[in-house]
Amino acid sequence: QVQLVESGGGLVQPGGSLRLSCAASGGILSIYRMGWYHQAPGAQRELVAAITSGGSTNYADSVKGRFTISRVNAKNTVYLQMNSLKPEDTAVYYCNFAPPSPSNWGQGTQVTVSS
Repeated sequence: QVQLVESGGGLVQPGGSLRLSCAASGGILSIYRMGWYHQAPGAQRELVAAITSGGSTNYADSVKGRFTISRVNAKNTVYLQMNSLKPEDTAVYYCNFAPPSPSNWGQGTQVTVSS
């Protein structure tokens, strides 16, 4: 059973940056398409960015040009670099397979963008 652990969230001012990490144990991520998701208060969880095993990426329109998903297979880790953050990016961020596996949701990491 693969376990995914997110980290790197925090409080940041508008225009700031954060880098989220998703570390895996109990399995190898390199062969899977992986995604970062976010869930704002009162909203559904939605896909923010995804990356294939070959490194192809796609993004939600709301984050294009600001967020970058990447992976380091040797570290079994997926990253989300978030730049030019906006208050509307405030949410809990999760990583999972893409499409997601219900049994692999972790605790997520809170990102709060506020002045």
